[in-house]
Amino acid sequence: MGGDHGPSVIIPALLKVVTRRTDVRFLLFGRIDDMRKVIDLYPKVAAASELIHCDIVVRMEDKPSQALRHGRWKSSMWRAIEAVKNGQADACVSAGNTGALMAMARFCLRTMATIDRPAIAAIWPTMRGESVVLDVGATIGADAHQLIDFAILGAAMSRALFGIDRPSVGLLNVGVEEIKGQEEVKEAGQLLREAGLTSMNYHGFVEGDDIGKGTVDVVVTEGFSGNIALKTAEGTARQIASYLKAALSRTMMARIGYLFARSAFERLSEKMDVRKVNGGVFLGLNGIVVKSHGGTDDEGFAAAVELGYDMVRNGLLDRIEADLDLFHARHPVKTAASADGPDDKDR
Repeated sequence: MGGDHGPSVIIPALLKVVTRRTDVRFLLFGRIDDMRKVIDLYPKVAAASELIHCDIVVRMEDKPSQALRHGRWKSSMWRAIEAVKNGQADACVSAGNTGALMAMARFCLRTMATIDRPAIAAIWPTMRGESVVLDVGATIGADAHQLIDFAILGAAMSRALFGIDRPSVGLLNVGVEEIKGQEEVKEAGQLLREAGLTSMNYHGFVEGDDIGKGTVDVVVTEGFSGNIALKTAEGTARQIASYLKAALSRTMMARIGYLFARSAFERLSEKMDVRKVNGGVFLGLNGIVVKSHGGTDDEGFAAAVELGYDMVRNGLLDRIEADLDLFHARHPVKTAASADGPDDKDR
């Protein structure tokens, strides 16, 4: 029911998914009458789906505290997350309110034992292929040990998604020199260098332009700078696409030139299509939750669902737990989770 379009986009997206991934099944939570109006037009989706009625729907403008107060235990968003907790579903995918989804996911699923704060990881198109960038909005500000946790989470995701045995990991900074940057970033860099983790190859500091270059497989930062970088990249991609469209339609010679170079422009358009990397994975939770953009179309939401599918099939949670256990066995750190207990930190 979430996002700007609700079932009118979600259900057509599921047709694309079930056509490409024939073993997938869906639990659809929402107002059943609204879902029925659309799903009856897609019998292939209906055959692969179970509809669960929920009276309450989290609105896009709701604050996280409002969503928790009015939607806990009974909203479509909560019950979709709860299905993961109870083992009814392998992953939850939503285009709804990001803050509410994170608050509910953290409250319902809890963070992993050694994780203080979760992160949102995005798949980023680069000149070399694709990279994982995190955090892109879940945690504003992070200390050195949280940045290290993000590095471990991102490396595990890179291994699960791209099949890289030892992903290269970089810390986003204002320069590559070790003396530059905030103290938290410099401390995290020193600890990662000394840790000698076999699950990753720590590259060092990277700058903003290294993200698009694909200098490393995983870029680690805190949520404030990560979200700005993400939104800037998406806006720049749309800006360039708009410039190209205007330039190619300006004159008759430009139109003729486009006809000769059409295949090249189509490849460029495909590379710049933000829909194909739509979906941020909530990492550090005891379950897989994927956030799709609220304004996405059916192709974009299908990409988010398939991202969740791939994370499950490739054992993302098992990889993360193994990496975290290994690191914290060697470098024990007292986190907020261990200090306050699982109930206090989410209160």
